[in-house]
Amino acid sequence: MSDIPVDAEQYIVGKEPFYRTVGHEVVLYEAAYSVRMPVMLKGPTGCGKSRFVEYMAWRLGRPLITVACNEDMTASDLVGRFLLDREGTRWQDGPLTVAARIGAICYLDEVVEARQDTTVVIHPLTDHRRQLPLDKKGEVVNAHPDFQLVISYNPGYQSLMKDLKQSTKQRFAALDFDYPGAEIEADIVAQETGVEPKTARKLVQIAHRARNLKGHGLDEGISTRLLVYAGQLIHKGVTPLAACSMTLVRPLTDDPDMRDTLDAAVNTFFG
Repeated sequence: MSDIPVDAEQYIVGKEPFYRTVGHEVVLYEAAYSVRMPVMLKGPTGCGKSRFVEYMAWRLGRPLITVACNEDMTASDLVGRFLLDREGTRWQDGPLTVAARIGAICYLDEVVEARQDTTVVIHPLTDHRRQLPLDKKGEVVNAHPDFQLVISYNPGYQSLMKDLKQSTKQRFAALDFDYPGAEIEADIVAQETGVEPKTARKLVQIAHRARNLKGHGLDEGISTRLLVYAGQLIHKGVTPLAACSMTLVRPLTDDPDMRDTLDAAVNTFFG
């Protein structure tokens, strides 16, 4: 593995992120990185995809550049653009270009939210060429030997109009993510927040009830991320009922009947 350039040090993950392994994902990712294989992470919102990438970047000692994709993102937002300043016109690399130059892991979070014409720019980086053409600048960037591209998205949440094209999907190896089993998830909540294991288990039981409502009034179930939010508030002295209302119920839905259903589940365990 090459030495890390000085200008990449700002992207190093300095402290080990807490991540609880739930399968063979760490070993599989390390094998993929050893050959710089592009990787796609698929799974529901808040199940740990971003934390996993952060953990793997720390474990491998590589810089990490994360891009939160959105529907207004253009190709220039990824690769770069010319800017005007007092001295005239200058080129500024985008995050994807910076990652390719310095040998970082570039993580495109929820890539399917970006416009399809934008995602096409990653194609030359994800095959044997490992190149990024900067058409506006007239330059072709050859990716650093340590560069790797990682994307994530939630296939259960996307419409057919927002799915990835097969021409993009088949450039990546894929890892499926889901919410952990109850015991592991409770351990994650307890470790992340400092609440008692008994409280963490109750929060997970509430989440399981809400996840059973997905497709029956809820677009998404309660994520592990939201459970951590609830645990953090409880650990700070907020009553469990108030903490759960603020983090597990109100963010999920505005429907009065569905809120009543979720509030009832919370009362079952903390009432």
